[in-house]
Amino acid sequence: MYNLLIIVIYLAFISLGLPDSLLGASWPIMHLDIGIDLSAMGIISMIISSGTVVSSLLSEKLTRRFSTRTVTTVSVFLTALALLGFSYSTNIWMIIIFAIPYGFGAGAIDAALNNYVAIHYSSKHMSWLHCFWGVGTIVSPFIMSYSLSNSNWNSGYRAVAYIQISIAFILLLSKPLWERQKGSVTYDSQNDTKGIGIVGALKIRGVIPLLIGFFAYCAAEGTVMSWACTYLVEHKQLSEIDAAAFASLFFIGMTIGRFLAGFIMDKLGDWKMILLGTILSSIGMLLMIIPTKESALALIGLITIGLGFAPIYPCIIHSTPNNFGDENSGSIIGIQMASAYMGFTFIPPLFGIIAKLTGFMIFPFYIILFTFLMIIMLKKTFTQTSNK
Repeated sequence: MYNLLIIVIYLAFISLGLPDSLLGASWPIMHLDIGIDLSAMGIISMIISSGTVVSSLLSEKLTRRFSTRTVTTVSVFLTALALLGFSYSTNIWMIIIFAIPYGFGAGAIDAALNNYVAIHYSSKHMSWLHCFWGVGTIVSPFIMSYSLSNSNWNSGYRAVAYIQISIAFILLLSKPLWERQKGSVTYDSQNDTKGIGIVGALKIRGVIPLLIGFFAYCAAEGTVMSWACTYLVEHKQLSEIDAAAFASLFFIGMTIGRFLAGFIMDKLGDWKMILLGTILSSIGMLLMIIPTKESALALIGLITIGLGFAPIYPCIIHSTPNNFGDENSGSIIGIQMASAYMGFTFIPPLFGIIAKLTGFMIFPFYIILFTFLMIIMLKKTFTQTSNK
């Protein structure tokens, strides 16, 4: 049951990754068909992110009341409904309405499953869990590309929605795997302890620097995800087509990195993996700083940053129960998810404003700034919690 359950959880994380890259893949055609401005995607993304933040903060209460399996299953159905709604949308208001369950579903899955795996499984499974999220983000653009070539963007959303519904039914039928069993790691202990809530969590020593560090990491990752392609075009003079292809090296590096990191995480531990990832990603950033128009160094730098970033997010999450206790991890991980989405949402657009004034040469310096802030804050958290 232990092995079967983790497979089901991996499937659930694929379902989390599927919608994350779908909007960006469909938008160049979608906005023309609907007749809205290209920039409207920013509004849609903000609504989705806002819903994700809210559901992340509520996830601990929902999980304690309804169980991890129930929250995850309902959330996957919710995202499937949102994707189906997108596929039938004919105006901006319909998209805005369906963007709300789009965000709510994602945040609840993320926080609930991250906390469950952090408590019940080893570091390697946390790394592989996020590797499967990467699989989802890679698969959905291919589905959309196929749909655009053979039909339209609407069918692409429907195809992903049907996959979501299939995964939701698997979760629905997996109840025996989640049943409480004496001595089993599948025991959902959150239901038997009283939560400390958001305010209580923020009062715990080490939580504030943890949230700042996680925010900073997601700010750096989100900036690379959003602006690497533009950096290669504007500063390295690659063509738009080549830049789009090479920018995917970051995602490939991160997905492969999370798979490989799973084999050594249990031996090195969370903090050493975070430190190793920071060093490796910093080398990639330095390669991008070298003042040359030759694009090869920048491309090597991008994949090195992806490999370095790979273990950081999973290890931050997995270390939370160990640093703060199983009884507190649900509340803290919910806030962590909210801080993560705030980093993803607000810092990359800020870079766009700054780069417009200064030029895209500052791109590697910008991500170095947030990477250094991350490691300083996380060092404080691990130091403070180890001295308790």
